[in-house]
Amino acid sequence: MKKIIFALILIFTISTVFTGCRDEKSTGEKIEESVENVGDEMEDAAEEVEDAVD
Repeated sequence: MKKIIFALILIFTISTVFTGCRDEKSTGEKIEESVENVGDEMEDAAEEVEDAVD
């Protein structure tokens, strides 16, 4: 019985450590990242058009 309780406590502790260490982004950071991604995609598309024209 003690082994089962000890195992459950150990599993709970390990799961708490791994879920508590996540680096969550704020809403502003998510928006900024999305804007940067859209800008990069627009630059790539512009380069493809330029290559097609040449």
